[in-house]
Amino acid sequence: MTGTAAHDPHDPSGRRIVVPGGARLAFTFDEARVEACEGETIAAALLAAGRQVLRTTERRDEPRGLFCNMGVCFECLVEVDGHANLRACQTVVRAGMRVRTQRGFGYRDAAAELGE
Repeated sequence: MTGTAAHDPHDPSGRRIVVPGGARLAFTFDEARVEACEGETIAAALLAAGRQVLRTTERRDEPRGLFCNMGVCFECLVEVDGHANLRACQTVVRAGMRVRTQRGFGYRDAAAELGE
């Protein structure tokens, strides 16, 4: 299958399609290691890993996840390396990035606390 997309043999869910030659990388989500393919968004990688909850609401702490997957609805907001309010569906994964479930509004920028 040289030069064509194929199902990822490392993905037991069968949901991930990879392009040959794409590098595999890892990042953390709530301190758990998640594997991704180069060029994937955080949302795509987490969905392939079986993670559905990306944030909780500010008033009732209700879970929210991927909805539109095109950057319109803002339901997929996460914290990345201490920076809040980033859309998981629009943010491409990088090796070693630290992603966390966003709690509530996420207005407070914790990057300074993390030494960034």
